[in-house]
Formats: sequence, C-alpha cells, structure tokens
Amino acid sequence: MARLFPIRHVMGYIFSLVLSLVALGVIYWDLTFAAAMVILIICALIQASLQLVLFMHIGETDSKKTLYLNIAYAVFVGVVTIFGTLFAMIWGY
Repeated sequence: MARLFPIRHVMGYIFSLVLSLVALGVIYWDLTFAAAMVILIICALIQASLQLVLFMHIGETDSKKTLYLNIAYAVFVGVVTIFGTLFAMIWGY
C-alpha cells in the first residue's frame, strides 16, 4: 500500500512551492540586484531540475542520446523565442 502513495511527487510538489516562495520573497527582501539575481537563478535551476526528474521522469528512459537531444532542442527553441522577441520588440527590427 505504501507503494501506491506517490510520496516523491508530494515531496517534489512541496519543494517546488518552497522554491517559488523563496523567489517571491526576493521581491519583498531588500537585496542588491546581484544578490537577487543569484538567488533567482539558483532557484530556477533547482526548480527546472526538480521538474525534469520528478514530474517528467527524465531518468526513466533507455535512450539517453534522444533525451539530451530533446532537452538541447527545447533550450534552443527557448533562446530563439526570447532573443527573437527582444529583436522584434525592443531593438526595433
């Protein structure tokens, strides 16, 4: 019966909430810009890895090459989207 309860998912959800609250707390704490960015980047990296491992089951696949290729493609699409938006809306092209 203990196997039926998804304790890892519940703990991951709680940890995600804590990380989100820390990121929200950065707004209310009186921090320098550099300190706030360091905290936000660290929280974002931990949050992304937590989501990939616990909720997207990144470690449960047989083909590691396909997995890393898909992650690299997703990062590429994200970077192109962000810089394309900056290029069109801010830089005026």
